[in-house]
Amino acid sequence: MHVLPFHISALLLLLVGGSLAVGQTKKAAESVPSVKPKELSLVRVNVTGQPYDYQRPWQKKAPFSKRALGAVLSKGRVLVTADLVANQNYVELERAETGEKMAAQVMVVDYEANLALVEPTEKKFLEGLAPLQLAVDTVVGDRVAALQLEPTGALAVTEGLVTTIQMTRYPADVGQFLTYRISMSMQYRDNSYTIPLVKNNKLAGLLLRYDPRSQVLDAIPAPIIAHFLQAAETGNYRGFPSAGFSFFPTRDPQLRKFAGQTGKAGGVYVMSLEPNMPAANAGLQVGDIVTAIGNHELDQNGNYVDPLYGKIEFTNLITSKAFAGDTIPFQIERAGKSMQLNVVLDHRAAHDYVIPPYNVDQPPLYYVLGGLVFQELSRQYLKEWGANWQKEAPQKFVYLDRFQGELFPEGNRRVVILSQVLPANSTIGYDEHAYLTVQKVNGKEVKSLRDVAEAAQQPLDGFVKIETEEDPKQLALDMTQVAAEAAGLQENYGLPSLQRLD
Repeated sequence: MHVLPFHISALLLLLVGGSLAVGQTKKAAESVPSVKPKELSLVRVNVTGQPYDYQRPWQKKAPFSKRALGAVLSKGRVLVTADLVANQNYVELERAETGEKMAAQVMVVDYEANLALVEPTEKKFLEGLAPLQLAVDTVVGDRVAALQLEPTGALAVTEGLVTTIQMTRYPADVGQFLTYRISMSMQYRDNSYTIPLVKNNKLAGLLLRYDPRSQVLDAIPAPIIAHFLQAAETGNYRGFPSAGFSFFPTRDPQLRKFAGQTGKAGGVYVMSLEPNMPAANAGLQVGDIVTAIGNHELDQNGNYVDPLYGKIEFTNLITSKAFAGDTIPFQIERAGKSMQLNVVLDHRAAHDYVIPPYNVDQPPLYYVLGGLVFQELSRQYLKEWGANWQKEAPQKFVYLDRFQGELFPEGNRRVVILSQVLPANSTIGYDEHAYLTVQKVNGKEVKSLRDVAEAAQQPLDGFVKIETEEDPKQLALDMTQVAAEAAGLQENYGLPSLQRLD
C-alpha cells in the first residue's frame, strides 16, 4: 500500500484523550460538490531544502525535495502547509496548465497551525487565476473534495463526507485547534504534501493528516485559515493566542464539592497555570472553576454551544474566535463565590518554553568539550527517535518535556544535556555515558548551554567538573589535555566548529 508523504512522523491519527465527536449540528448531506477544474486557482509548489541533524548538531541531513498543490488567494499569495516549507532552501511555483515556473518566497509561516503563505517574486505570474474564496460554513454532513494532480497534470478529485468537527492537537503539539474529520479514500500521488479541500469550488481546508487504513482524514479548516490570514494582514504576525492553563471536567460531584461550587453545575476545574501567561497574569488560580468565557456558558465537559457546530470544546473560543491582544472575560467560581476575570490573550512563542516544542529553520546549538557533546533539550531533538519518539527516546527526557510546566514553574531557562561522547584521549572511561541531564559545572548551576561554555573557561585546579542528575553523577576533564587535543578532535570528526552558542 502506498503511503501519502505527509509531514507528520506517523500516519496514525492522533486522538486527543477524552475527545468526543462534538459536531452535533445536523444538516442534510449536500449533493456531491460541483468541482469545475478550470475555475479552480491552484498551482504546483516545488520545494527543496535540507533539515538540521539534531543527533549530530554540527551538520545537516540529506537534501529533500517536495511537491504540493497550493491554493491561490488574494493579493498574489499562495497558501500551503507550514511543513511543506520547513527548512527550505528554495521554493518555486509552477503553473499546472503550462509548466511555467517562478521562484517564490515564504512570507508568513505558523508551525503551530501548520500554515504558510508564499508569494512569487513577480506577482504577474499568477495573473489569470481568480483567488479562491473560503468556505467557512462547513458542518457535519457536508461533502468536500480533495484535489491532487496526476503526473499528466490532470486534476484528480476524491470526494468525502465530513463526519466530525472537533478540537484536536496539530503536529506541533501546541494547544488544540478546530479540525474537520472526513471519511475519504485517497491514493498516493507525488504532489500530495499539501492537498486543498474544496466545497462548491471554495477552499474548505487543507489536509492535516490521513490514515490510509481507516480512510479517515483530518483537515485544517477554513475558519483556522481565515484567522491565520487576518492575523497575517497586520504585518506583525503574532500567532494564535492561548490562555495558559490546564483543566479537568467537573462531572464528578465530589470534585465540585471540593472546589466549593454552589451554583449551577458546569464549567472546568483549573488544574495548573503556566507562569507569565494570560490566565495567571489575570489572577486565575488553581482550584477555580471557569463557568463561562465571553457570553458562552461551559457545561461540565468544557463544551459551549457554537451556532455552527453545536457543542464543542471552549478552547475554540480562544484559538479561532479571538486574537492575540484581545481581552476576554472569564466567569469563574472561587470557593463558592462568583467573579469575573478579564484575560488578555497572547501567543506563547516556542522560545518561551523551557523545552521548545519545535525549532524549525534554525540550527541547533551545541558545545563540544573534550569529546563531550552538550545540547539544549528540545522536542525537535526527541523527534530524532522517529514516529514513536515518546516511547523510543530517553524516557527521562520525555518526562521532562511532558511535565516541564510543573518541573520548572519559574521558566526562563533551558535543560542542558550531555547527548553523546566522541571517543578521545580526554574522555577515556566516559565512552558509554550519554543522555545525562547536566545540573552544575564547576559548582555553578546550569540554566543554558552558554552557562556550560562560560564555566568551562574557568577551570578549578586545571579541571572542569560536570555534575549530572543521573549516574555517574560527576565527570571531570583535564583542561590542559582538552586544549591540546581540541584541533585533532575537530579534524578527526569533521567538526566545522566545536561550538554553536547563538
